[in-house]
Amino acid sequence: MTSTLVTNIAELVTNDPSVGDGSQLGLLPAAAFVIEDESVVWVGRAADAPSADEVLDLDGRAVTPGFVDSHAHLIFAGDRSGEFVSRMSGVMAAVGVGQAGDYTPHGIHSTVYATRRASDGELLANAARLVGEMTRQGITTLEIKSGYGLTVDDEVRSLRLASEFTTETTYLGAHVVPRDTDPSTYVELVTGPMLAACAPYARWIDVFCDQGAFDGDQARAIVRAGVAAGLQPRLHANQMGLGPGVEVAVEVGAASADHCTYLSDADVDALANSTTVATLLPAAEFSTRAPYPDARRLIDAGVTVALATDCNPGSSYTTSLPFCIALAVREMRMTPAEALWSATAGGARALWRNDVGGLTIGSLANFVVLDAPTYVHLAYRPGVPLVTHTFNSGSQVTA
Repeated sequence: MTSTLVTNIAELVTNDPSVGDGSQLGLLPAAAFVIEDESVVWVGRAADAPSADEVLDLDGRAVTPGFVDSHAHLIFAGDRSGEFVSRMSGVMAAVGVGQAGDYTPHGIHSTVYATRRASDGELLANAARLVGEMTRQGITTLEIKSGYGLTVDDEVRSLRLASEFTTETTYLGAHVVPRDTDPSTYVELVTGPMLAACAPYARWIDVFCDQGAFDGDQARAIVRAGVAAGLQPRLHANQMGLGPGVEVAVEVGAASADHCTYLSDADVDALANSTTVATLLPAAEFSTRAPYPDARRLIDAGVTVALATDCNPGSSYTTSLPFCIALAVREMRMTPAEALWSATAGGARALWRNDVGGLTIGSLANFVVLDAPTYVHLAYRPGVPLVTHTFNSGSQVTA
């Protein structure tokens, strides 16, 4: 068993308040840590570091835990750049963005059409391209949803392909109701044959509980069926407007309620008194010109907040969590420390993971090296490619 001392770190973010300065980020200046068998076995001051078989000198750079992206839609085909142009030029004003399946007159349905027609190889190649982008930008743990197939065979295929990249796969047959399909009939399919076929390939079940998608009763039925089949719940909630999404998420003990753009006081109280994480997706608001979620309101109420990319071809076509961190600080009134914690430890909580999202003894050695003296530069220098190296389980996965 080989040990590696990672040293000469200007600032180490551990996400352990018992370490270093006692803050939420557990900051350690002039730091080092030791990796053995893919995990962290020692953390402390570089001057106190034990000997190891190998030494990795980071030349005074900052190190953070690997980013955890707990919400992404990567199995798809097609391009919706024309939709983005229409939205940014104001053509979308007459159409609106108030329907989950119709960010344009075509929206999600156009991606469903293209995805169904694509080969396995085409879908894998596109997902691999996106995962590569994510890795180069510091994401070491990610979730991938289905939801662009909406037939039994296509949803199974999406999850099977997603499992090539992550164990955090999510069955989202309840993304939208396919065109020319009766909603009740489709819910029966999603909770019956489709669920039975998809469950072996998924860890999670998700429902788009919002205007134009699935209502509260439908979402409850779908999630409960998924839980009965051994899947764990998470929900798209309250992106388009006030509605029952957050209420349902808390009621079923969901790991996360994602989007949370429009929240009542009761929604905030429910989240604050639950273990459900509010996963915020600011790149979606950036790409749709919708109001940003009020992260400050959530954090001040005691809600656990995560940040994720929501990478998808229609409303958030980015693979950059550093970009989302900068948006969260600028547009959602989060501090740089809160935003980084939410993109690492917060994402881990949204996936019910305690082995990622931090750099403490026993955690996987997933970490990011920044070409900067402090993590603050992630928000201070938006758009700059600061990630120089990404490590997953102690192995360098980018150069």
